[in-house]
Amino acid sequence: MTDVTNTLHVTVQHPSARATVVTVTGDVDLHTASTLRAHVLPVLEEAGPHLVLDLAQADFFDSTGLSTLLGLLHAAQQAGGSLSLASVPDRLMGMITVTGISQLLPIHATVADALADQTPDERTGNACAGTETSA
Repeated sequence: MTDVTNTLHVTVQHPSARATVVTVTGDVDLHTASTLRAHVLPVLEEAGPHLVLDLAQADFFDSTGLSTLLGLLHAAQQAGGSLSLASVPDRLMGMITVTGISQLLPIHATVADALADQTPDERTGNACAGTETSA
């Protein structure tokens, strides 16, 4: 039998004015998906529309967690932005590929790669990579 930890930690960083990195640590499942949504949705409204989910420390995603990714993608698009994934663990990458989510979300090897691939800022034409700042 699998132990359910109900453990999820979310860290938010703002490396540029239009991009936010959300680091997910732990399990995203039926019990914790609402926590992820509760942390990410306000970021779309307050910090800018382009999100990168750093999943290097994500231990587990169930179907609810995968559905949450799609919901966050939709919310980012509604805000005129984007959602991409970075540092996806192999076990999760298999699920994302099998379910077809990989066809909908850009997936990058690192957070730096994801930030470099963000939509250019319309005013300056520069990519939104920027430098990390304290929030």
